[in-house]
Amino acid sequence: MPSWELEHLAMAQGRSAVCGCDEAGVGPLAGRVYAAAVILPEGLELPYLNDSKQVTEKRREMLFDQIKEYAVAWAVACVEPKEIDEIDILNSRIKAMQLAIDGLTPKADYVLIDGNRDHGSKCAITIDHETIIKGDSLSVSIAAASILAKVSRDRYMEEMAARYPQYEFERHKGYPTKRHYELLREFGPCPIHRRTFLKKL
Repeated sequence: MPSWELEHLAMAQGRSAVCGCDEAGVGPLAGRVYAAAVILPEGLELPYLNDSKQVTEKRREMLFDQIKEYAVAWAVACVEPKEIDEIDILNSRIKAMQLAIDGLTPKADYVLIDGNRDHGSKCAITIDHETIIKGDSLSVSIAAASILAKVSRDRYMEEMAARYPQYEFERHKGYPTKRHYELLREFGPCPIHRRTFLKKL
């Protein structure tokens, strides 16, 4: 379960505003990639807070509202499918993270980033930071960011499901499921499909 250990280590080195950052939607064939950045009040404990993939949808929705209510600062950002095709998913993921970090008020002075990548060929995290493998299951701030990013993306995909009902986005959220591939072969890609991801068609 996530704890305050990583945040406290950073604070012990003189950091005063430590944020967690995570993304959602790297793997799907369709839709935006989202990222969120969150600064939590020191010591805050939220029941059920964990890596978003380990939390039920109902609890994610509840945590989404709690995190926004209690956070010192939070921000969500995204990169559109067209740009993902232009600059690739790694650069898009990093760009979304940096946009979320830039969107914080008050600003962070240190960032804990989920994963092991902090730059691509075109985009990089420009603030003092460290990368944490499986950070969303270790850091409360990264776990909170994972919830905001995941719920924001899921809500966007529900909107896209209403716009493009033939793809059943409400079921698979754009991920490369067997059913999604069947529907792609039947209908072809729509405007939110990532063309560079559709190699198997």
